[in-house]
Amino acid sequence: MSTDRRSIVLFDLFGVIARHQRPGALEKMAARARVSPDAFATAYWAHRPPYDAGRHTASAYWTEVLHALSRPADADTIEELRLTDIDSWSRIDENMVTYVLGLRERARVALLSNIPADHADAFLAAQPWLNDLDHVAFSGRIGAAKPDPAAFQCCVVAMQSAPADFLFVDDREENVRAAQAVGLHGHVFRGQGELAEVVDTWLPTR
Repeated sequence: MSTDRRSIVLFDLFGVIARHQRPGALEKMAARARVSPDAFATAYWAHRPPYDAGRHTASAYWTEVLHALSRPADADTIEELRLTDIDSWSRIDENMVTYVLGLRERARVALLSNIPADHADAFLAAQPWLNDLDHVAFSGRIGAAKPDPAAFQCCVVAMQSAPADFLFVDDREENVRAAQAVGLHGHVFRGQGELAEVVDTWLPTR
């Protein structure tokens, strides 16, 4: 089977190839910070965008979170929260990894994920299959997070392609719409079976 080197299937990571955050992780971090889970979750997500986009370091992010909760931001607490957070996003779907790697027989395959730089380093170290992809873009490294158009444009430029060469797959509709707005094809991920049908239809048209 020949590979269409023009066509690129661009995958989101979490909620598609990797699992969403480990259940109970926010509660565990809230207990470490000695605050309620609801208060912790609010601060955790409110300060996340600059961290995901590479504008804040892990230390700056966790300092903001802890200060928002009126808790001391000592180095030990920050490091424990940081490592617990990284672990909470470490699970993958092995079946999807197999499917994604198998697609490389038919097209180029790339990844675009909203993930802080230190999380990206840990994920790369733990998941060597990422090195087999044609391109990997992490928001914390490229300085732009979905749905910012710059995140998609970074992949287009890096892969020396046109937006129409891409099929972008994400479980968040707002991200798919953002990709479509800059000219990529898009699919909202609901499961591997449905995705396979979409890819099988899309690739022959290329």
